Amino acid sequence: MSDVVLTGVVKRYGPVTALDGVDLTVPAGALTAVLGPSGCGKTTLLRCLAGFERLDAGQIRVDGREVAGPGRHLPAHRRRIAVVPQEGALFPHLTVAANIAYGLDRADRRGDRVDEVLALVGLAGYGDRMPHQLSGGQQQRVAVARALAPRPSLVLLDEPFSALDAGLRAGLRHDVREALRADGATGVLVTHDQGEALSVADRVVVLRSGRVVQFAAPTTLYREPADQWVAGFVGDAVLLPAVAAGGAARSSLGTLPVTGDVPDGPVTVLVRPEQLRLAPASGAEAVTATVLRHDFHGHDALVALRLSDGTRVTARVWDEFDPAPVGAEVAVQVEGAARAWPAEASPAPVDEPALPVC
Repeated sequence: MSDVVLTGVVKRYGPVTALDGVDLTVPAGALTAVLGPSGCGKTTLLRCLAGFERLDAGQIRVDGREVAGPGRHLPAHRRRIAVVPQEGALFPHLTVAANIAYGLDRADRRGDRVDEVLALVGLAGYGDRMPHQLSGGQQQRVAVARALAPRPSLVLLDEPFSALDAGLRAGLRHDVREALRADGATGVLVTHDQGEALSVADRVVVLRSGRVVQFAAPTTLYREPADQWVAGFVGDAVLLPAVAAGGAARSSLGTLPVTGDVPDGPVTVLVRPEQLRLAPASGAEAVTATVLRHDFHGHDALVALRLSDGTRVTARVWDEFDPAPVGAEVAVQVEGAARAWPAEASPAPVDEPALPVC
């Protein structure tokens, strides 16, 4: 197992700086997801790791060995780094077994490594099939098996599930995660899918404008985002102006206990939609809201609300509460603490995200 260390990595394309001083340590044996908006540098980071791009500054070390740095650029084929592309890119004229064995030395070809990695990805007995006889999901499994076969120092996954339908994607990504873990592989997954990053990765790095904004475990990233931009980007967020005093903050949702090292005064608070609890309005509650719309997703529903002062928020409700009809009044309470940042230190406000469509 190999750890990967990036120090001050810079990559420019003409006047555009794609990576701007990236410092990152990918733990050995872990799967690290790289998350961020389009144009943030995710794909460039992967290409620099793979050796497809030369650095303009900085250094990359894999298992203690410098593969890129000042005056040094180890070619891609000498880095012992495997790449799983968005589509499997299998050789159509070779069997599954031959595709996997293509990059192996003679000893491994004669051994049982091909059968071993096929079993890891759930395709035991598929070695004699041709790529056109496989489904899209099966072809991606073969691509993962081919990447694992030579026991690389690092496996890079470039949005490998994006071309698959949602139901197949959810199952496959967990199977692939288990295959990487079973083989002891260190992996880096580039993805646009926040749910994918949070559900399968051991650690998540968030990029913005070529810089690392936060690098943390998925639970920490969601519960303790570094700033309100991260809060709005990772998951649904209710971001409100408030005034902090004595470990609490007065907001349009009432007085809330807050986390985060913030002095008394103006702050921005984060409440996740699942923290909002709705109940029939009885007239005695401090905070009421009007239902604007709700989107039902089976396991939950997202309810858009307008508070009595005109502020709009979104609540996530589960099956124990049947969402009130549009136009009805409901009582709103907040469960748990809100995350807070000093208002003057916060990045530009993040618009409340639209209700997602399943």
